[in-house]
Amino acid sequence: MESSDKARARTSGSALGPSLNELGYYVGRVEGNLYWVTDGVYQAAFLMTSDGVVLFDAPPTIGHNIQRAVDDIAAATGASNEVTHLIYSHHHADHAGASSLFGRSIVRIGHEETRTLLLRDDDPARPAPEETFQDRRTLEIGGERIALAWHGSNHSRDNIFIHLPDHDSLMLVDIASPGWAPVCQGAVIEDVPGYIEAADTALTYPWKHFIGGHMGRLGSRDDVATHRQYMADIAESSRKALDTVDPAPYLVTYGENPWDAVTGYLDAVTATAAAPVIGKYAGVLAAAEVFTAGTTFNVLQSIRLDLGYGSQVHP
Repeated sequence: MESSDKARARTSGSALGPSLNELGYYVGRVEGNLYWVTDGVYQAAFLMTSDGVVLFDAPPTIGHNIQRAVDDIAAATGASNEVTHLIYSHHHADHAGASSLFGRSIVRIGHEETRTLLLRDDDPARPAPEETFQDRRTLEIGGERIALAWHGSNHSRDNIFIHLPDHDSLMLVDIASPGWAPVCQGAVIEDVPGYIEAADTALTYPWKHFIGGHMGRLGSRDDVATHRQYMADIAESSRKALDTVDPAPYLVTYGENPWDAVTGYLDAVTATAAAPVIGKYAGVLAAAEVFTAGTTFNVLQSIRLDLGYGSQVHP
C-alpha cells in the first residue's frame, strides 16, 4: 500500500528539472563559469577557473559522470578539465562518496569537523580534507572567490554554507530541496533546531541561484522561503497537537505496556500535526503526502526533547 501511495504522490511540474542525457546526467550553467550537474536525485557543482576546476561535492550516484560533465564544459569553452580542488559540503557518503575518483593530488577542503569525521570513518572513497577551517574562510582560486562558512550544526554537525558572491549563488546541501518536501531528511536531521534555522540563515545571504544538493533543478529564494514556511507550519502544528492530543486513552488501552502506549500516543500526535500541513502543501511541494509525517515526527520530538515543550514535572 505504501508504494502505491508514493506512486500517487502529486508532483508539480515546477519540481522537475531538465531531461537527462543518454548517460544519465544533465550539466548546465548556473551563472558565468559556475556549472552544476545532476542525475535527477543528487547534485554537484563546479567552477571553471584559470587554475583548474573547483568541484563542490562528489555524489557517488553521479560518479564518473561528474568528470564527463566537466569534460563537456571544457570542450565547449576551451577551459582546462583538470579538477584541482574539491570542497566538501559535509562528510556524508551520499554527497562525497565519489571523491576518490579524483585521486590524491587534488586539494580537498572542508570544515574541521568534516576532517575529524572522515578520519573516523576511514572510508577510502572519501579522503579527509587536508585544508580545513573553523568558522569562516574565503578562498581565492584562479581569480574566483568562494566564501565558506559554518553557522553551527544543522543537517549534520559539519554542514557548511558555500557562497559564490561573484556568481550570485549559494550552495547549502540537505536543507531545502527545491520544489519538494524534504525527502527522507526527517529521519537524518542531526540537529532539528539548527536545521530549521539554516533556511533563515541562507536567506540573509545575497544570492539568486540555490544549489541544494538534491533533486533535478536549481532553486530560487522563493523555494527556500517556501521550505522555511513549510517547516514553520510543521513546528506550529506540532505544538498544537501536543497541546490537544490526550495521552490518557493510550495509557489505559495498553495498560502494563508503556512503550506501546507511548508509541500509540506519539503516532496520534504526529498524524494530528501532519494532516493540516499535508493539506496545505499537497500539490505545492512534491511528495508532501509521503514525507511530511516522518518530518513531523522528528520535529515534534525535537520540540519535546530539545526545547522542553509540554514537559511537566510530577507534583
